[in-house]
Amino acid sequence: MMTMSTSERSMPPLVADERTSLESWLDFYRATLAQKCAGLPEERLREASAAPSSITLLGLVQHAAAVERNWFRRVLVQEDVPPLFAPAGEGGGGGHDGGFELAEDATHEEALAVWEGEVRRGRENCAGRGLDDTSPFMGGEVTLRWIYTHMIGEYARHCGHADLVRERIDGRTGV
Repeated sequence: MMTMSTSERSMPPLVADERTSLESWLDFYRATLAQKCAGLPEERLREASAAPSSITLLGLVQHAAAVERNWFRRVLVQEDVPPLFAPAGEGGGGGHDGGFELAEDATHEEALAVWEGEVRRGRENCAGRGLDDTSPFMGGEVTLRWIYTHMIGEYARHCGHADLVRERIDGRTGV
């Protein structure tokens, strides 16, 4: 199990059971996002990609923390936890967009710590559950398998965004 502050990324196993495959791909994309941020000073992590987009690497880390909290705490275990990034004017610092907006005092170190904490809690909440275990969601039910699959897609999409932002910042690609 890796932490987001490391630059190591393991390729998911080519032959594995379903749960190992899902968890490995999710960890792969988590590590990919961390690598996209590695080695950049704070001001570069706050740089927007290209107009009109305001996506930043720091905003992507904050968003990843918010999404982890939502799916693995609020939905999976029905934990009553507040959003990490409340709308402006409501005591939050990240805006209305799930973490993409940056508060003036937001730092990568703080965002990374929050993200790692949410990943850790998510892993704990998933540990004792089967892939077919369900949780109430939107008037129906959702399985842990669906949540894992959704999270893999979420991270894959945002890692693509992170790749473009990083390439614009310093030309680095292919991590």
